[in-house]
Amino acid sequence: MIIEMQTYTLIPRSLGSVVRMFEEALPARTALSPLAAFWRTEVGVLNQIIMIWPYASADERDRARAAESKIAGWPLELRDHVLEESTRLWTPAPFSPPLTPRRLGNIYEVRIYDYEAGCIPHVIDSWNEILEERLKYSPLVGAWYTDTGPVHQWIHIWAYENAGERERIRAETAKAGIWPMSVVDQRLKRETKYMPVRMQNMLAVPASFSPLR
Repeated sequence: MIIEMQTYTLIPRSLGSVVRMFEEALPARTALSPLAAFWRTEVGVLNQIIMIWPYASADERDRARAAESKIAGWPLELRDHVLEESTRLWTPAPFSPPLTPRRLGNIYEVRIYDYEAGCIPHVIDSWNEILEERLKYSPLVGAWYTDTGPVHQWIHIWAYENAGERERIRAETAKAGIWPMSVVDQRLKRETKYMPVRMQNMLAVPASFSPLR
């Protein structure tokens, strides 16, 4: 399984029209392979849209991308609306849940951590120790990683009903000593190893047509 995450940073005041363009065009594209999520940022870098596409393999992704070139109007003509665009490919951690259509919350927290090369196996092991307890508070949408290049990345996405619930759960899990991992290390009286060298965070909300919403 691989996850493709496409991010478009749009010029101000173009978000609404671009979302409508995708809403009209996506049914033809999703006939080739399913879309997992379509979100827009609310906190972090603004005027961004995020699309998440799951594929069973790199070969399946290649076949879908080859076939999509035959779809009229796809990819969308967005030159007048886009400041930047990026595509990242992620590998799901063993405990990452399937990206099936469902309603999980009205807001999604997307956290991306940069680690030095070789740290991801330790991150996965550390999460395995505590994840069962953490999942009692809110659902995990995905935990994925990259392990190529000089810096390896770890992304984890959580769903909440609203920003208030997020704040409450973060306070409760910290008090219980089960989240974040730095708090777990303090509770277990052990040294924190393999710290991220950089951390990013954003809050996103789903479009009405997003499978994950």
